[in-house]
Amino acid sequence: MTSTVPGTDADAGSGSRSVRRSRFVATLRQRSLLIRLLAVSALVSVCSITATAWVVLNTTAVVLGEERGQALADDARIYDTLVGWAATHPDWSGVGSTVEQLGRRAGHRVVLTTEDGRTLADSDGAGTHAFQRPRDATATVNPLATDIELSEGTTSGTRTGETISIDPRAVGPFRLSAKDGRDLNGIAHRLTGCLQREGVLSRIEVLPSGRPRLVAAGASDGGSLGVSLCPVNVLDAPMPSEKAALSALNSLVDSCLRSRGVGLVRLTITGGWTSRTRTAPPASSVASCLTTSRAQQLAPYVAPAALLFVAGHGRTATTFFDLSTANRLRISEWAAAVLVITVTVTSLAGVRLAKPLRVLTSAAIRMEGGELSTRVPVRGQDEIARLSAAFNAMSERREQSETMRRAMTNDIAHELRTPVSNLRGWLEAVEDGIARPDADLVALLLGQAMQLQHIIDDLRDLAAAEAGELRLAPVPVRVADLLSTAARAARATADAQDVTLSVTADPSTVIDADPVRLRQTVDNLVSNAVRHTPAGGTITLRATVEHGKDSLAKDPGVTADGQDRRSAFVLLTVSDTGCGIPAEELPHIFDRFWRSEKSRNRQSGGSGLGLAIVRRLVEAHGGTVTVVSTVGEGTTITLRLPSKARHVG
Repeated sequence: MTSTVPGTDADAGSGSRSVRRSRFVATLRQRSLLIRLLAVSALVSVCSITATAWVVLNTTAVVLGEERGQALADDARIYDTLVGWAATHPDWSGVGSTVEQLGRRAGHRVVLTTEDGRTLADSDGAGTHAFQRPRDATATVNPLATDIELSEGTTSGTRTGETISIDPRAVGPFRLSAKDGRDLNGIAHRLTGCLQREGVLSRIEVLPSGRPRLVAAGASDGGSLGVSLCPVNVLDAPMPSEKAALSALNSLVDSCLRSRGVGLVRLTITGGWTSRTRTAPPASSVASCLTTSRAQQLAPYVAPAALLFVAGHGRTATTFFDLSTANRLRISEWAAAVLVITVTVTSLAGVRLAKPLRVLTSAAIRMEGGELSTRVPVRGQDEIARLSAAFNAMSERREQSETMRRAMTNDIAHELRTPVSNLRGWLEAVEDGIARPDADLVALLLGQAMQLQHIIDDLRDLAAAEAGELRLAPVPVRVADLLSTAARAARATADAQDVTLSVTADPSTVIDADPVRLRQTVDNLVSNAVRHTPAGGTITLRATVEHGKDSLAKDPGVTADGQDRRSAFVLLTVSDTGCGIPAEELPHIFDRFWRSEKSRNRQSGGSGLGLAIVRRLVEAHGGTVTVVSTVGEGTTITLRLPSKARHVG
């Protein structure tokens, strides 16, 4: 008999689905960059489609606006022409030819009718199409009440600057006679010559009434001529042919003003006025009465009001695009096509992009596991190639750092082993009774302990400087006193070796620095110089001031004696006539535990950390250190420090 365990197959199926789900999730995680890239491409596609649709709709609105603007321009041109006709003719007889020309030029049908509907003129003279009168007219053609929006020219001119709705071409009885026109024109030409002699350029502008006026040259609308000795006001006097009309207009205005109970005025031929009563009437009342009176005076000389109709097939806005069902379907098809193409191209690009990233990820994991020699191939010059090159450089620097760390550990062990071994050896000798703990032995052991303490202090200072934890307390320091103190401290050792020490420094030179750390720096340099200078040699400590080329432009701060304090640099140099340093060794003299004697003899060298500490202390002060050396001639080390403290801690 065989037996089965209930639920085994179901459990197996569930486990299989769980494994597949886990594998799918893992695959998604591995391909997360590709998935994000696809999502971004889809988003870009949607945005581009939306932007395209917006552009199309916006273009449609622009086209509609342009067509409306063109239609308004056509209407304004037709309206202005007909208003000009009406302003210079007492009726509409003979306007037919003008209407036909306007219709042909605009490409529209132009119809002019009376207010009761009688046709005055029709650009469709053949009458092939019956005119269906719209409910509203395009405009009312009335030279005595122009449409401000359509009119291209209206007279202006009361004192208040109001716009008068009477066409300027309606002059009626104010039109000059031929003789008066010639006389005024001759006067205007003589005045032009007079103004030119005074250095004022002017031109003659003829008004619709035939009256000339002078305007500044280049002015588009009656520019002022300024103050002149020429009698330009003679052109403002009314001519005989104008006096009767001006008197009649003045009477009409006076009647209007009397009805309003205000003072009377005296009109000028240029449209201005002056008060004839003690109390001047309001400017608004004068403007209103002047407009009404002019309209009343000009009515017999202009054509009666008429209705203008501009119609035709061209008046319907046509665009290249509309939101019909067919166009919406076409947009959807193009949008889908763009989306598919974008996703396909992005997928191919994503696969190509993800491959080198996977290689980089694998290399990073190996380097994290301890394989510091890991490198990745660099292909091309794109961003991935630059990332690969940066990874290789980082890996190389980390390998070098690890090598330096191991070397430093060995150097520290080597430096500490000698004094510790000496201490242990002598203490064991005392314990075994081989050596006696007399004063000489105690002095020897104390010297070894001090050497050990010196190495430990140097390591502590160097570690603090490299970690950026070295705290400085800058105060004004006289450089001459600092160098003199360092020279006195080393003079005993120098005299014992028959080495001459000299100091050259300006007593007034002051630098902002930490005096303890700066003294430590100079002492290190002087002790090294004394150690490597043979008998009969010299060591020179010098301080000079260097000013940057653009110091005053960047920082105008100066000291009391006129020296630039903030941008100046103080150069501290320690020069010796010692054995010198080979050129191949110069790049390494500031490395930890570098020593000119490879044997590391304690009698001829220090801990090997002095110059490394010097460099860090100078950098902490915001300065730099350089070295120049010639074998057999000597060495010069220069500290370039800003006179104003730039870094603290």
